[in-house]
Amino acid sequence: MRIIGLAGWSGAGKTTLVSKLVPHLVGQGFRVSTLKHAHHRFEIDQPGKDSYQHRMAGATEVLVSSANRFALVHELRGAPEWTLPELLGKLAPVDLVLVEGFKRERHPKIEIFRSGNGKPALHPDDPHIVGIATDRPFPSVVLPQVHLDDIAAIAHLALEKAAHVREIFPG
Repeated sequence: MRIIGLAGWSGAGKTTLVSKLVPHLVGQGFRVSTLKHAHHRFEIDQPGKDSYQHRMAGATEVLVSSANRFALVHELRGAPEWTLPELLGKLAPVDLVLVEGFKRERHPKIEIFRSGNGKPALHPDDPHIVGIATDRPFPSVVLPQVHLDDIAAIAHLALEKAAHVREIFPG
């Protein structure tokens, strides 16, 4: 299983890019999973649903299954947030995992940079950034750069720069 990150500040367009990259890569025959970091509290089940009631009753894990899909909700209940390697270990094997967020981790990442966002670039301070998808080129930067709207070029860069999970997180 190989991994590539998509890192950038909020508002740079990471989620929009993932929603375009996944079908492009799947269309090329790759099995793709995504892993997204959320900086805030989030809910995937809603009040009134059985799974929500199970979780609120104190269950550590609630697994909901149907003929079409299953979802596992694991409540940390005060335990530390899981690390990226621990989370990757929960995924079924695929060809490529697109990691959105986790910008301070040590996996290879493509920086998503939008000039109108008003935020500084990440690549000068992150040695794990292996390329940049941007709407404004950085002339003095030697990293590969592709335009934010060129999904095929971003997909090619992602596949070229992705690394095997075991190379990054041995053990």
